[in-house]
Amino acid sequence: MDCIFCKIVNKELPAWLVAETEDYLAFLDIKPVQPGHTLVIPKKHYEDLLSLPEESAVGLIKFAKIVAKAVVKGTASSGFNLTLNNGVTAGQVINHCHFHIIPRLAHDQLPAWPHKDYQINQAEDLSVKIAAYFKEL
Repeated sequence: MDCIFCKIVNKELPAWLVAETEDYLAFLDIKPVQPGHTLVIPKKHYEDLLSLPEESAVGLIKFAKIVAKAVVKGTASSGFNLTLNNGVTAGQVINHCHFHIIPRLAHDQLPAWPHKDYQINQAEDLSVKIAAYFKEL
């Protein structure tokens, strides 16, 4: 398998390990947004969040929560962003499900997400469409 994260799990590539359990691994991002930027992954390969089994998703978020506490303390930060880019369009570069824990400081000058207003009737239309698909799942 050519997955870089699987190679890290299998100890074929080095990584700055932060935490490890039987099923999950956390390590520093090689190109961090902020020092301490940590990636949290399931050891088994799943391409993205939608392919991750529910039980593994629950375990991954529990693991991420514990790792986030360590990241905040270890970086002396006052908060963090927990993000997951799902799919190439959303910015997912490595096709192995993973969360980013990005420590935040009060004046780190990282931009916030841009916020926009809905067009007339757009929110109502989208909420109906999304709710209909949710009922099908």
